[in-house]
Amino acid sequence: MSTEIIYMTATELLARFRDKSLSPVEVTQAALDRLDATEPKINAFQHIDHESALAAARESEARWRGGEPQGALDGVPVTVKDLIPLKGWPLRNGSATTDETPCAFDAPSVARLREAGAVFLGKTTSPEYGWKGITDGPLFGYTRNPWKLAHSPGGSSGGAAASMAAGVGALALGNDGGGSIRIPSGYSGIYGIKPNFGRVPDHPREGAFCTTSAEGPMTRSVEDAALMLNELAKPDARDWYALPYDDRDWRDGLDDGIKGWRIAYAPGLGGAKVDPEVRALVDLAVERLIVLGAEVEEVGAVFEPLEPQFTDYWLAGFASILRGIPEAKHDLLDPRFRDLAERGLSVTLAQYNDAMVARARLGVTMKQFHETYDLLVTPTLPTTAPIAETPYHSQSLHRWNHAVPFTLPFNLTGQPGASVPCGLASNRLPVGLQLVAAPYREDLVLKASRAFEAEAPQVWPQPLVEEALGAGG
Repeated sequence: MSTEIIYMTATELLARFRDKSLSPVEVTQAALDRLDATEPKINAFQHIDHESALAAARESEARWRGGEPQGALDGVPVTVKDLIPLKGWPLRNGSATTDETPCAFDAPSVARLREAGAVFLGKTTSPEYGWKGITDGPLFGYTRNPWKLAHSPGGSSGGAAASMAAGVGALALGNDGGGSIRIPSGYSGIYGIKPNFGRVPDHPREGAFCTTSAEGPMTRSVEDAALMLNELAKPDARDWYALPYDDRDWRDGLDDGIKGWRIAYAPGLGGAKVDPEVRALVDLAVERLIVLGAEVEEVGAVFEPLEPQFTDYWLAGFASILRGIPEAKHDLLDPRFRDLAERGLSVTLAQYNDAMVARARLGVTMKQFHETYDLLVTPTLPTTAPIAETPYHSQSLHRWNHAVPFTLPFNLTGQPGASVPCGLASNRLPVGLQLVAAPYREDLVLKASRAFEAEAPQVWPQPLVEEALGAGG
């Protein structure tokens, strides 16, 4: 396989399709070859369909030959997270309580990608119902980080991040209900953006977490994320929460820079404690923002720690999932998920309401905060990626202290946020910089991400990834 082809951005691939120097069939075959070579090592896929991918690539190739591409992503290989419905493929939700029954419909995001001509390679792994910030479970085992195979790529869009970093596909579709795009992007050294809540229509949008979750792009370049967001944000009447459609091209003004912006830097957001080496790399990243012309001010915690305010909300959400699973199948669940979900059964309406009041107060705090600041930047995560087998929500990988202190706040407020790679720690694992804007201002997140990317470009293929995956894989 050609390493050059598998690491091309979607933007580069489309240019090559246009001038006929590459075909969608060549690209899809290279992506599938790479998938086959890396999958035994990273275990990033829940479902793979070579036949349908190649059939779609042949149809795309015919359209390009005829000078009539179907849409803006025609022929681009894409992966889809297992939690997102894709017609004709199983929707396992990362859980052994589900089965191989083909899904009867496409989620809005998948439908838009299909209409744009994307080629689906497979469904990527997720922990059970997306419950945690690393990716493993009884259904499929452990998904591993291609930078260092002993480590997790993060979660819950862990398979999406691992495959993207390993050169499998040009675009990945993930979703983020507490950091599930940004956490694995930070741990795995790729770019990931959580759009504003409602920007990308979703269906079915139901359950206790339905107003915190957003689907979005995971890519190896900011321009690709903007290109993908153009399609994902198109309207779908099945989502009554969806924002009014904004038909802008999210690539417009991408290179405008950040000169004169007021940026707040909060390395201790919500009382978070950060590993010193991670802090040092993020400090350097913030210095680059200053070089780019931004005015940066280090601010304090901004708001109170999340755990006391939102533990009941978290547990109650898991309990709502548990109630929808037949009791006869409860023994098939991840034991740690089941334990937390059963604890959630005792959360009272008054406790849940207290969390909703706290959520509203957090939203007001951040709305007022962005009256002063164009952007808030933080580390994406307090540490680098943990060992894959580390028990989640344990002393060594505590949810509130180690996984979500920087990401979850902006699921609660709905604001757009992204993780951009900002260097490697001495253990040779990636560190991410999180950029957050006021509600509805994905344009600011994308512009700042692009400015930083241009100042500190991520080069693919990464020698450390190639070394970890082995020659030819």
